[in-house]
Amino acid sequence: MKSVETSRSCPFSPPDEMARLRLDDPVARRLHPGTSDGVWLVSRYDLVRGVLADTRWSSGVGNKDESAMTFGDVAGPPGMFISQDPPEHTFYRRMLTGKFTLARMNRLRPRIEQIVTEQLDELERMPRPADLVQGFALPVPSLVICELLGVPYDQRDKFQRTSAILLSLTATPEEMLEAQREFIEFLSGFVAEQRVKPDDALIGDLIRDHGDELSDDEIVQIALLLLVAGHETTANMIGLGVLLLLRHPDQAALVREGGEATKGAVDELMRYLSIVDQVMVRRATETLPLHNRTAKEGDYVLLSLASANRDPQLCADPDRFDVTRPKVPHVAFGFGPHQCLGQNLARLELEIAYSAVLRRFPDLALAVPLEEVPFRTDMAIYGVHKLPVTW
Repeated sequence: MKSVETSRSCPFSPPDEMARLRLDDPVARRLHPGTSDGVWLVSRYDLVRGVLADTRWSSGVGNKDESAMTFGDVAGPPGMFISQDPPEHTFYRRMLTGKFTLARMNRLRPRIEQIVTEQLDELERMPRPADLVQGFALPVPSLVICELLGVPYDQRDKFQRTSAILLSLTATPEEMLEAQREFIEFLSGFVAEQRVKPDDALIGDLIRDHGDELSDDEIVQIALLLLVAGHETTANMIGLGVLLLLRHPDQAALVREGGEATKGAVDELMRYLSIVDQVMVRRATETLPLHNRTAKEGDYVLLSLASANRDPQLCADPDRFDVTRPKVPHVAFGFGPHQCLGQNLARLELEIAYSAVLRRFPDLALAVPLEEVPFRTDMAIYGVHKLPVTW
């Protein structure tokens, strides 16, 4: 059985094989990268959305054998609701949904704008060429999610390092377990302090509102999920998105203006880049039809969000990057019950960050040839490890 193709001839596009599979074999049998498991690789937009919307496809997929990194019928620990099904998923999600509404996120706009401005000041003071990832793309969402959750930002080195290991496709099982242990130990101390004296941030609110319903371990898992998801995805979208815009100066000029043009650009960048791609795995809880295949109970599917977002049935000329494109129902944030809880926050951060960095540095330019940019082909969330820029 062939492994899932991961090589890209264009760093901004899905792996090369996906376009052919989407047309000729949209449910193909493959080996999942890094495991010994066979999966159904789903690459067509309607089929990807269909699986994501159907709760008969379980999110309870974990490693049944840590040493072999193989999948099993393993739900996440209590609180890790991204890998749980109803009713457990519904229980936790309902507690958090109201804390990520568009109205609440918009109230954060002045503070996010301040954080972005301060980080651009820091970036401007760096010697050139400067690394946009370390100087801007990573600190902005890290600061925002720390303030939102109440996590001390002076501990960022610890959670950024352990997050990177947890999302690595090349880390050993032992390294993964040690990183997880270290992360949980750090957050357990934080949650214990919040139990005694909860602050006004999200975790403190959660303890005040639902402390009798949730154990410390559950709150730790919720905090871990929100902390990792809240900075890793947005940081990589900022870095990779800026690089793409630098390759399209006409589009960058529109984003620089801010306002509605930038809001539309965020959705197009999310669709076009689809940095969360080949990590979306589901397990059949019964025999289920899957296009021209039949998935047996216990079969796994791997959903290519990047391929789905380049499907011609989603939009015309999907391989063209166009920030003026009318909004389309892409699946970059997922779909269905597990659609990204923090998408309103992510959109707001990206809107502010893209326009601000392009306004501050109108002559921003890549400082090395594109071929020398280190892309995150070794990580579960795609992007760039570094982005050397000058101005």
